[in-house]
Amino acid sequence: MSSENSTTLLGTKCLVKKHEFVRVIIQYLYSLGLGESASCLESESGMSDKSVDFELLKSQILSGNWDGCILTLKALKDLTDETRASALFLVFKQCILEYLSRGDYSLALAVLRKEVSALGLGRDKVHNLAHKMLSVKEMELGKADDIVCDLRKKLLKELENFLPPPIILPKRRLEHLIETTVLAQIDSCMYHNSPSPISLYVDHSCGRDQIPTETVQILTEHKNEVWFVQFSNNGEYLASSSSDCTAIIWKVLEDGKIVQKHTLRSHQSSVSFVAWSPDDTMLLTCGHVEVLKLWDVETGTLKHTFGDKNFIVGSCAWFPDSKRLVCGISNPEKGIYMWDCNGNEIKAWKGMRMPQVLDLAVTPDGENLICIFSDKEICIVNVGTNVERVIPEEHSITSLSLSGDGEFFIVNLNSQEIHMWDVAGKLEKPMKYMGHRQSKYVIRSCFGGLNSKFIASGSENTQVFIWNRQNSRPIEVLSSHTMTVNCVSWNPRRPQMLASASDDRTIRIWGSSLHDKMQSQKLS
Repeated sequence: MSSENSTTLLGTKCLVKKHEFVRVIIQYLYSLGLGESASCLESESGMSDKSVDFELLKSQILSGNWDGCILTLKALKDLTDETRASALFLVFKQCILEYLSRGDYSLALAVLRKEVSALGLGRDKVHNLAHKMLSVKEMELGKADDIVCDLRKKLLKELENFLPPPIILPKRRLEHLIETTVLAQIDSCMYHNSPSPISLYVDHSCGRDQIPTETVQILTEHKNEVWFVQFSNNGEYLASSSSDCTAIIWKVLEDGKIVQKHTLRSHQSSVSFVAWSPDDTMLLTCGHVEVLKLWDVETGTLKHTFGDKNFIVGSCAWFPDSKRLVCGISNPEKGIYMWDCNGNEIKAWKGMRMPQVLDLAVTPDGENLICIFSDKEICIVNVGTNVERVIPEEHSITSLSLSGDGEFFIVNLNSQEIHMWDVAGKLEKPMKYMGHRQSKYVIRSCFGGLNSKFIASGSENTQVFIWNRQNSRPIEVLSSHTMTVNCVSWNPRRPQMLASASDDRTIRIWGSSLHDKMQSQKLS
């Protein structure tokens, strides 16, 4: 085989070493089951996917040349002391096993005492190996050469997973390099919004037709301002609420058309908030001067009303089991209450010093409760330990929204900015998004699109704004509403469907421009 230290470089930038490139190709051909092609390339190039050092180790292990194997491991370059010691331990363990199988107990004990103990891997590891020696005596491995051969092959596999490059290539290295390149192109694509595989034939780039930019339907059943809208978790339903004191459950049909399913009538005042249970069988509704109500999605019937008229609920959320819910109570019973679906109180955070709760959310794992307190504070509470982390903002916060994976959340500020924070607390400063208009009203935003890559928000200037999370300036501004857009919701199962709710009494459903082209083709 040719030298692995060849300095021949490939590519217009001369960044790729030829011998490394050939090795990863050979490795991938073998992984695809194209052994003859891989062998042909090895013969023609004089290279192998395995290094010369590992081929030597392989022959020594399969032949049982333990002294040579140990010398080879000790001579290997670019190994940390810890890695070398761990590799030697695996070899000594096999060596001891074979000595015992042949009845060479004194030799096996000598290796354990002198060689293994000198590796400095800890007393427990040595004791465990000694304990295993006692049980091996009964295995009589010497009578079964095929068992010994299998154990040696197993040792080789362990070393393949253990030894670093360039001795051994990481598994499926070429595939990893290509995927990394494709992902980098996807990340740099402002409009990428499709789960379809990416072609390797051209550099990847999407157009604006990948995101919802065109009105495909207008819902006009509400009789007054529409304040809130939210798709169900499975994307099959849409819920809206209005100052007309009703909420509506809509059905999303297979062809994307949305039809009215139930009108929920029971509230006496404006309904400003809805929340889907994680299993999408129930819906919560509430308002700033209203109680909390629980509805059956399939039948549209009222299942329970929580508290009495003094329990004014401004926001609510579900825990992932769809059996517990939490809500923020405004005056005079300020606090946060956790209930089951029958109205039994499970837990409460309340007291004289408890600030007013403006909005809240529960992470999908049910571990963290995120609350908006006193206009300018974000509080993240661990539900199990009650440990709190407070994030102060300089301007008043009006709303909160979680990403689909529960790792990030955004807050709308009346300073005409949206801030994104991470739940884990790794970000020292928030990502900021701007361009929309918000100074007087509650405006709600949302994550959306493939892998929650986008952020959408309503605006007081009648428009809908869409940002790629990597960019602080909007990539699209959608115009069609005639009054303030209060809330937006992105369908979690249809990345090219967005809903917006407005004071103009309508809900607009936005789709890709490809939708209009397809409809035109059908008509023609």
